[in-house]
Amino acid sequence: MVRLRKRALLPAWLRRAVLGWFDARYISRADHRQDIKDALWEVQTLGREVTALRAEVDRLRAQVAKATPEQARVNRWDDAHRLSQETAAAMERVLQNEVLLWQAVDSRGTGAP
Repeated sequence: MVRLRKRALLPAWLRRAVLGWFDARYISRADHRQDIKDALWEVQTLGREVTALRAEVDRLRAQVAKATPEQARVNRWDDAHRLSQETAAAMERVLQNEVLLWQAVDSRGTGAP
């Protein structure tokens, strides 16, 4: 959008009225500058916090990379995983048998062979 600046001679009372109207509707330049300074300070503060958090993440990643689980614990995890898979397979068979049982009961109740 292009704005053209034109100057015109105005009476002082009209200029004061227009400027007063603008001042009432819009923020002053001093307030705008202060808002920009506050926003810049906030951005700088957040930047420092992000830098500190990145350093903390890097420290924690290094700490986790050094940690290796004991073999006995790994064996227990493997056993728990194997048992959970076997339990899931057994439960699936039980549920399939239950469905077959109820289908047989339903067909018996309707008189079908």
